[in-house]
Amino acid sequence: MIVIAHRVATASRPEHSIASYELAIAMGADFIEPDLVATRDGELVARHENDITRTTDVAVRPEFADRERDGWFTEDFTLAELRTLRATERIPELRPANAAFDGRFAIPTLQEVIDLARRAGVGIYPETKHPAYFRSIGLALEEPLAAALRGLDVPVFLQSFDPDSLRRLAALVDAPRVQLTAPSLPALKLEDVAGWAHAIGPERSQVSEAFVDDAHRAGLLVHPWVFRPEDEDSEGELRRFMDLGVDGVFADHPDVAVRVARGR
Repeated sequence: MIVIAHRVATASRPEHSIASYELAIAMGADFIEPDLVATRDGELVARHENDITRTTDVAVRPEFADRERDGWFTEDFTLAELRTLRATERIPELRPANAAFDGRFAIPTLQEVIDLARRAGVGIYPETKHPAYFRSIGLALEEPLAAALRGLDVPVFLQSFDPDSLRRLAALVDAPRVQLTAPSLPALKLEDVAGWAHAIGPERSQVSEAFVDDAHRAGLLVHPWVFRPEDEDSEGELRRFMDLGVDGVFADHPDVAVRVARGR
């Protein structure tokens, strides 16, 4: 069972900061996950959403007050402008210890995450976020992602909730693809998913022994999301899912998931 550091080591550091990637690697994660959005000048950066209101200090930066439109969004900033911002903890009410790191870390680019993965010899698991929206405003995610991955010598999985994004990636880069699913989205037939993806990433409430068996019969790996330290008996939950036969897990606390996966 592989361990994917969800938004990296988010239980211990502000999400998608280089420090969180480094900590996830030190904890033994097999893959680090850069969620990808675009800047105004077409660069890919690691943020879970293009809305950076809660994950950076942009709201207290007077030089960017005129960019506010029910929040602040990456597509309204050049990379150089974004690089002046600093990461903040998204949910300080739940993870107050992480807020101690507010203001220390810049927003990393995809290339910085790739370079770190290459140095550490860990896999990379990028997700295209809101790909249809970004394509509609002339900032497609797939082409620059594929270009950045060419020649990369570490394991890669490509993930998205958007089947069209995965199909576009299939034509651009040779790497296994993961169809993400959630209970709030239209159901997808496993046999259909196998036509454009190599794995399925369901929200964990969707997973049962029968689901895992059916996915495997369709030729799909199963990588459920997401396991958090705040969950009741999180370690027990991880063990239960490993017993169900899942092939990987997304975890906010990769150290615990690694311990379970390695049978420690």
